[in-house]
Amino acid sequence: MQFKESMLHCYLVGGTQDVNHDPEQFLKRVKLAMDSGITAFQYREKGSSQLNQQQRVELGRKLKELAVQHNIPLIVDDDVELAQAIDADGMHVGQKDQRIEQVLAAVGKTMFVGYSCNQIKQIKHANELPVAYVGSGPIFPTNSKNDADPAMGLPRLHELVELSTHPIVAIGGISEANMQSTLETGVAGLSMISMILQSPDIEKTVTAVNSLY
Repeated sequence: MQFKESMLHCYLVGGTQDVNHDPEQFLKRVKLAMDSGITAFQYREKGSSQLNQQQRVELGRKLKELAVQHNIPLIVDDDVELAQAIDADGMHVGQKDQRIEQVLAAVGKTMFVGYSCNQIKQIKHANELPVAYVGSGPIFPTNSKNDADPAMGLPRLHELVELSTHPIVAIGGISEANMQSTLETGVAGLSMISMILQSPDIEKTVTAVNSLY
């Protein structure tokens, strides 16, 4: 699947660790989010996950099937082998993950690649690379990522947007109260974990995000 900037509009990130380590509940919530209109999904099964690699592949294949049905990209976080095993559309690479150049070489033209950049020097590096988009955050304080950097705030985000030659998706602490002001920095889209996966009304939340465009 070819990358389009509009895929970043309502970008859900998550893994079983975000729904009390319950794969069935996770699939159910991701499907509901896809039904409601998310524009991309990143499968991010992290350190606290209780799944082994084979279980991650099995769950990933189910997620890929759902993504195909909804015609949205499935992106895998920091695991080239998993991404290749489930025929993912994209890869996302963080600053603390495998080196971006190695990932770009490994996937070639088979997947698009996103790259986390939270500082000016990182954006300048990304500008020299054939990545599809940049993820920047956390914008606001967040409880979804244990290893998150300090919140950068909207002025810094706007500075990164101005500097980047790639579209930026904002992540970290995004809520209905701040999503409009976040978009006003010039980002291409909003990326969320708990705002959607832990929402009491996923359809209403996704609709609210998409109504901003």
